[in-house]
Formats: sequence, structure tokens, C-alpha cells
Amino acid sequence: MMAKNKRKKQFIVVGLGRFGAAIAETLCQDGSEVLGVDRRMDVVEDLRDALTHTVQMDAMDHEALSALGIPDFDVAFVTMGSDIRASGTIVMSLKELGAKRVIAKAHDEFHGRMLSKLGADEVLFPERDMGRRVAHNLVSGNIIDSLELSSEYSLAEIRPKQEWVGRSLMELSMRSKLGINVVAIRTGDELNAMPMPNTVLRENDVLLVMVKEETLAKLNRN
Repeated sequence: MMAKNKRKKQFIVVGLGRFGAAIAETLCQDGSEVLGVDRRMDVVEDLRDALTHTVQMDAMDHEALSALGIPDFDVAFVTMGSDIRASGTIVMSLKELGAKRVIAKAHDEFHGRMLSKLGADEVLFPERDMGRRVAHNLVSGNIIDSLELSSEYSLAEIRPKQEWVGRSLMELSMRSKLGINVVAIRTGDELNAMPMPNTVLRENDVLLVMVKEETLAKLNRN
């Protein structure tokens, strides 16, 4: 599906909802080769120009998944966290097809244990972890916690800088000017999983973001 290039990492992202699309677009912006897979044609069409390749297919079809050349990818993401049966089946298929590393999104603890047993090398709990880590305040600075997705990018939980408070995502141009892709925002017990451009940041917000390592380092220093 993709030509080999030893200077570029290759990723496959199965499930192009908001979370999966954020991962896929951010990795692609960094210059990595990204294949996005989803069974919904409208979603695939929306991301066609943003990703290296997109495929509309049901990834639960083992033969169709096999045709994508799974062993060639450095990391496979499975991000349909709410569909337990689909994510479990796809994780198992990816491992059977020779995936080097599979990172899967889980809906809850039971789902996470199931994914691990089916072969996931790493399980993400973005909603759960945001709440827990805010409560414990693990580190100082703006960064609460982070997970390395590649040598260049991480998925991180951050507090808004003081100059961001009271301003909207559109006004801040988080993505174009700051290199920060906001995936979700938590305020207390409330989770906004689809923040809009006019969403205004508040002092006690916690942002789940895709961010470059160099940007993450700057945030932690400030």
C-alpha cells in the first residue's frame, strides 16, 4: 500500500472518529506516512487530502485487512473505543497479520483488559485518565501527563496557560500557530469530546492534545 521509506515511519489508524483523526492528522503533518481506515465513506472523503492514504473498508474483514500489508507499518492504532466487538476483533486480526505494535483505545477497564488479552501492546483510556491525573496533579508546570506516540509526537494532558484563559480555540489558533491539536477538554466532571472553534478556555480546564515533543517541552518550562 505504501512505498518503503527508511526516513519515514509508517502508521495505520483504524477508526477515524475525532480521536483517531487527530492522531492520524498530527502524525501525517509531521511527515510520517499514515493510512487512515474507516467503514464510513463520508469520514474517509473528509480526510482524503489530509492523510497519505485513506481506505474505506470494514476492518473486521480479515482478508481485506490483510491486503493492506500490515507488517510494513511501525504502529497500528485501533481507535473505535465504544465498539467493543469491533475493536477486539481488529486488534486480534492485526496481531495475527504481523503488526509490530498495536495501540488501542478502550472504553472502560473491562474493555482494556480484553484488548490486552487479544494482543494490544498498549491500551489508551483518554477519558478516564484525564480525570484521574487531574485529581492527582502528578507533575508541575502546564503538563499533567503525556504518552509518546512517536519520536516526534505525544498525546498529552495540559493545563491552559494563563494567557489562553478566556480566549477561544479559534482566537488562539491552537493548531496553526501553536502546533497543538486539541482532542478533548475536561472541566471538572464534564468532558467535551468535541470542542468547537468557538470553545472558550477556562482556568480549571484540562486539555487532551496531540503535540510535538519540542512544544511539550516548552509548555513544561513555562
